[in-house]
Amino acid sequence: MSGPRGRRVDRAGTGTGEDAGGPLAGLVVCDLSTVLAGPFCTMLLGDLGAQVIKVEPPEGDGTRAWGPPFAGLPEPGRRYPKGDPRNQPGYAGEAAYYLAVNRNKRGLRLDLKHEAGREVLARLLARADVLVENYRVGGLARLGFPDERLQAINPRLVHLAISGYGPDGPLADRPGYDFIIQAVAGLMSLTGQPDAAGGSPTKVGVAIADLSTGMLGAVALLAALVGQARAPGQAGGATGQRIDISLLEATVSWLANQAANYLIGGVVPGRLGNEHPNITPYETFRTADGEIAVAVGSERQWHRFCEALERPGLADDPRFASNAARLAHRDELRPLLEEIFGGAASASWLARLAAAGVPSGPLNDLAAVFAEPQVLARGMLQTVTHPTAGTVRLPGIPFKLSATPASVRRAPPLLGEHSEEILAWLGYGNAQIERLRQAGVI
Repeated sequence: MSGPRGRRVDRAGTGTGEDAGGPLAGLVVCDLSTVLAGPFCTMLLGDLGAQVIKVEPPEGDGTRAWGPPFAGLPEPGRRYPKGDPRNQPGYAGEAAYYLAVNRNKRGLRLDLKHEAGREVLARLLARADVLVENYRVGGLARLGFPDERLQAINPRLVHLAISGYGPDGPLADRPGYDFIIQAVAGLMSLTGQPDAAGGSPTKVGVAIADLSTGMLGAVALLAALVGQARAPGQAGGATGQRIDISLLEATVSWLANQAANYLIGGVVPGRLGNEHPNITPYETFRTADGEIAVAVGSERQWHRFCEALERPGLADDPRFASNAARLAHRDELRPLLEEIFGGAASASWLARLAAAGVPSGPLNDLAAVFAEPQVLARGMLQTVTHPTAGTVRLPGIPFKLSATPASVRRAPPLLGEHSEEILAWLGYGNAQIERLRQAGVI
């Protein structure tokens, strides 16, 4: 079968149609990655319709144990159907961390230390369009799959290799952990309250190095696939390629204006808490009953901001008449604004600022986020039915495609949930599958 731009459509699965649709329908992704960066990348591809096969070692992705919280815990004394993991001694349920980034995938439990397991992987790679892995540098080659063999197995395979620091350079052999990367890449030096306020370097509240790596990895994969489809004069598209991305490089690339402040301005940026290094007022303020965020991003907004505060004279004060002047006199401006904001409740200020066209918002916790009408209106809370956890709520899909919409179609798989289905698709018979199971390969 042929897909868009002549791409081969080679769907894995039962043919029920539940995975049909989406701009990447028919694209087969072999996902050898674990933890967060790789699984987030492949979840994005799965959301867009790709057929993602998550290959896990016998013990499973490590994040299955990263809890609590856990969902789908077994009830004491209850017996479950044959094959249900809740019958297994010590089964603790499915960790929320694992559930967060593994929807829209099928699960294959596979022991790659076993020769028969490596043969299964070779068959899978021969039928895949994309391989995503995050082994330590050289780890996949040590399993018997160096670049040369991958090329021989499938010349069209696009291989995304995720590492901590990249495949070469003095730190290439180190493992990559988000927290350490945030420190090494300078992100923590920019995050947190300044020393004068009793602060210290602080990590971002989510694993931003992992997530940015996964997102940029997905961008690179899609670019490689588009280039492959557009390659002229080559039947079936161009040859595959290897893409290297590291947590370090992705995080350094996200330093953006702060990096430019140093590289161009020559001054090492410090921590400003919730203040902005290049714009003010662009920060949080305490009110009579809470705290709000305010972002004055232009001179027109500054004048409207002063009108909303009923302090029009501030707009023409020479100390504050331009953004550059306000930055130079930040220490004089902020105490004035703190006093003003302290005189009314958050809801009153948010209403006034909204009426004036000045960006502002409440400081929501996650309970408030997932009750926010705009979040719900945009489909950013989704539910999926999980075989042991029942109804699971997950964040929705942020991109909305008008003609080929992304969708949440599958719950995150149980360990090895689809092993037999996938092996049958790869051409294994029932007797062969049973032998693989008896040998502990699947």
